[in-house]
Amino acid sequence: LTQRRSRKVQLLEYWLDQGLGCCILGEPKVAAAILDVLLHHHDRDYRLLAWCIMPNHLHLLVEPRQPLGRIVQRWKSLTTRWVRQEGANAGLEVPEGPLWRRDYWDRFIRDERHLEAVIHYIHQNPVKAGLAPTAEAWPWSSAGAKVPQA
Repeated sequence: LTQRRSRKVQLLEYWLDQGLGCCILGEPKVAAAILDVLLHHHDRDYRLLAWCIMPNHLHLLVEPRQPLGRIVQRWKSLTTRWVRQEGANAGLEVPEGPLWRRDYWDRFIRDERHLEAVIHYIHQNPVKAGLAPTAEAWPWSSAGAKVPQA
């Protein structure tokens, strides 16, 4: 079962890296709006540790201060509302139907080594997908940014 799931995860990552699916998050105005939402709630609802906004998906590492499901639902709601209202006004091709998948993948960070590995994975995502030569070169990532402290 673990090996089969691992293969499915690898296949999904391959498809995402190939840019399959809706890539509206790759629009700079959309990515900026998503980052604004993430930073707005930082140090209030959660502590934002790392992020990477890819054209067709998003990676986040947070230390939640309330139920994670509530946090994710708020992000999805606020960003979907922005894309539907402002994206269309900006001339973007806004996809029909849901912007986000219903669920999300989460995991517990076990220790400092695991934390570092997850941050590295998040930051290397655009490099692995061929979108940037280095993690720091990708503008929609915490690799080259500093998270403001409240």
